[in-house]
Amino acid sequence: MPDRSSPRRALTILASLVLAPLTGYTGACAAAGVPAAAPPTTAVPETAPAHPAAPAPAALARKRLRALEASFDGRIGAYAIDTATGRTVGHRAGERVAWLSTFKAFAAAAVLHKARTTEPGLMDKVVRWTAADVKENSPVTEKHVADGMTVAELCEAAITVSDNTAANMVLRQIGGPAGLTRYFRTLKDPLSRLDRWETELNDWSPKDRRDTTTPAAAGRDLRAVTAGGALTAKDRDRLIGWLAAAKTGDARIRAGLPAGWKVGDKTGTTSKYGTANDIAIIWPGGTAAPIIMAIYTNRKAVDAPVVDKVVADTATILARGLGRL
Repeated sequence: MPDRSSPRRALTILASLVLAPLTGYTGACAAAGVPAAAPPTTAVPETAPAHPAAPAPAALARKRLRALEASFDGRIGAYAIDTATGRTVGHRAGERVAWLSTFKAFAAAAVLHKARTTEPGLMDKVVRWTAADVKENSPVTEKHVADGMTVAELCEAAITVSDNTAANMVLRQIGGPAGLTRYFRTLKDPLSRLDRWETELNDWSPKDRRDTTTPAAAGRDLRAVTAGGALTAKDRDRLIGWLAAAKTGDARIRAGLPAGWKVGDKTGTTSKYGTANDIAIIWPGGTAAPIIMAIYTNRKAVDAPVVDKVVADTATILARGLGRL
């Protein structure tokens, strides 16, 4: 009777003949202390991470500022520095922009410096002017043509309500626009300049270099006079007090930050090109080290309206870019 198991036996014998050399090779390798070759494996294709890393806050801030600028149909020049960490964020921070009334903060700083270093008693000096000297938007000085005001009072009016005649009287104490330009150079600022008085300096166009700065230069200068060594501690506190009491910027940088943050600012505005500026020293809630912001905006059309909300939105983006929001 034929052996029906012969095919199965044949396969078993064949397998043993094939595997025997391999078993012997493996055993020989082990005996000789040589590792056997690893069995082949199937390559696993690389895949992208399920959650890509989020952009750094500063990079995301720049992206958001570009988008805001595009929606605004204008230009946003912005710079911010966190004095606690040294982090900065900006957009068009090196482009020239019009000072407008933001220069008034530095005119006051220059007077404080002069009074402290070369002319004691200057802040208490009474200054007088004529009715012909009174400029548009002079709500305080127009009431004091007869009796005048002290230099300190003029600084306060120039900053808190942006009184234009007060600003001109302050400029007179330091040698006019050229004197303020010289003061910028003492702050190691080679760019900023003031060429004209109020209100002529508001007659500005985007290609005009007169009466201009850059957001980065203005921001660094503001840091120097409010949080650096350009002024004594007493004079810094006095300047900050005027900035904190300013009444013109509630819809700008202040509006873009939490209500609990302390802000001292100086605005600048002109109807030409819808230009709206604001510079500020800011203390986020519960912190001792301030952040500095300088925001300068203008529209493309000469008759376009001012948009305060763009300044406020820029302030929000800058604070987030510094990791403070």
